[in-house]
Amino acid sequence: MNHYETVFILNPVLSDVQVKETVKKFDDYLVSKGAEMIHKEDWGLKKLAYTIQKKKTGFYHLFEYKVEGEAISPFELEFRRDDSIMRYLTVRLDKHAVDWAEKRKARDKATKN
Repeated sequence: MNHYETVFILNPVLSDVQVKETVKKFDDYLVSKGAEMIHKEDWGLKKLAYTIQKKKTGFYHLFEYKVEGEAISPFELEFRRDDSIMRYLTVRLDKHAVDWAEKRKARDKATKN
């Protein structure tokens, strides 16, 4: 199983309930494909670097998970089919990126406490 990280941006016109439902839909999709969810983050509403679909903000979310490589292409197809997703990016993490992600999570946890 490979280690992946996906960041996706949801349309800012969605309600909180719609955002949660959409995130849960993609979480459930990954789990149904045999993924092991390692970490999820809700980065909230953020200003975009450039306008996308005439929008200047979006709800950012991050998933960190392990799954077989064959599951990524259908997962990204689901993103393309969903109108509430403005952008997404999936990257495969090597051992250095995994270490960095662990340090980032520890740092974020320390700043929240």
